[in-house]
Amino acid sequence: MSVISIEGMEFFAYHGCFKEEQLIGTKFNIDLFMKVDTSQAETTDHLSDTVNYQEVFQLVKKEMQTTSKLLEHVGRRILDALKKEFPEIEEATIKIRKLNPPLGGKMDFVSLELEL
Repeated sequence: MSVISIEGMEFFAYHGCFKEEQLIGTKFNIDLFMKVDTSQAETTDHLSDTVNYQEVFQLVKKEMQTTSKLLEHVGRRILDALKKEFPEIEEATIKIRKLNPPLGGKMDFVSLELEL
């Protein structure tokens, strides 16, 4: 069993409970960790025997383009889409960071971590 990670994905999106967040948008960072049996790819050296990072990135990008009020909803949509598109992913953890959230004070980010 291996852990394939794609870390530091950056997106500009319109997620948030406040109307302004859905109009102005902000930056989000995503880290994704996927448990996958890579034993076949380890010997064949074929991309088709593992999870294609580019396809995973494109799936996350697509889901980030759909506006949601809650990070919980965004995270669950991404994990569900991953499981549907890549059934070889046995477990996954996603961490979503919302940079510069409008909470009335200075902070770097708020974050959510979900597991599949």
